[in-house]
Amino acid sequence: MISFELGVEDLADTRFALSPLYETVLSLRVLREPGLSALHLPWRRSVLGALDSLDGLDGLDTELLMSVVAVRRTLPDFLTPRPASFAPSFEEELAAVGRTPPDLVRRDLLAAHAPDPLPTPLLAALAPDDGPVVALRDALCALLRRYWEIAVQPMWPRMRLLLEADMTYRARQLAVGGARLLFADIHPNLRWHDGVLHIGQMISRHRVVASGRGLLLVPSVFAHKPAPPVSPEEAPTLAYPSRGVATLWVREPAAGTAALVSLLGAPKARLLDLLDEPLPTVELARRLGVTASAVSQHLGVLYATGLLSRARDGRQVLYRRSPLGDELSGRGRPE
Repeated sequence: MISFELGVEDLADTRFALSPLYETVLSLRVLREPGLSALHLPWRRSVLGALDSLDGLDGLDTELLMSVVAVRRTLPDFLTPRPASFAPSFEEELAAVGRTPPDLVRRDLLAAHAPDPLPTPLLAALAPDDGPVVALRDALCALLRRYWEIAVQPMWPRMRLLLEADMTYRARQLAVGGARLLFADIHPNLRWHDGVLHIGQMISRHRVVASGRGLLLVPSVFAHKPAPPVSPEEAPTLAYPSRGVATLWVREPAAGTAALVSLLGAPKARLLDLLDEPLPTVELARRLGVTASAVSQHLGVLYATGLLSRARDGRQVLYRRSPLGDELSGRGRPE
């Protein structure tokens, strides 16, 4: 078990961040082990096809790339640095990796793979001087950039919308039930007790005192369970599985009942079916594979007829089925 001891100031500084680099690195687990999540099989098939089509100078050293994933599925901390802002770009995050001192590269590679020996492609990390370690770090950066362009970047706009919707939901949980409800609802492996966040089912066993560094929460499409840093020296950061991942690779949900479709039309019936939780227009448009303006027109009609309620959250307006909409659709509202 890994534990984060959070004081009052740390709780006040609990924040969310988006990380395209986290997604890129965590996706390597799914690429290596498809059994981790059947939900990602369509993505995995697509990426493997793209990688197989590369040859010659455009090819990727997949042996080196995949060697960063340990037998225990742990990953080196230096490849997932704590995001410095709410939504850094991939290039900004990769630049931070490229500035990692050689001693930290060594430490993190050895810690991620322990107690197993380093795989052959990573043996340069054992060199007594820094030159080979720097060359290895730079080679990994180049590989990750190319892999990002092939595997994650084409889907990043859709992924980002899903992750932002997750953060909106989590903010509501925090407002309704405080830290206890926030953490309990994220994943069964998390437990909040007496100012300490306990993360169960971990290989490592240590306790991290935040000491004013706060807690950073990073929703992730590819995380299969909560993933804190391996090293106890890192600031409290937690990547966790995002809600709604099942919708990511399927554009259109199942249509409502025939009677509801006949009454409202297929587009409005699908919207009503989706809105058992608060969602913004852009996320609804992503799930339905249509433009935001088209969704807005249908939302206006459903709201005007009392089938939806709405509330403003910052710059976004969140829509949700009203009690009348629940009754008409035959869908009870989740507790």
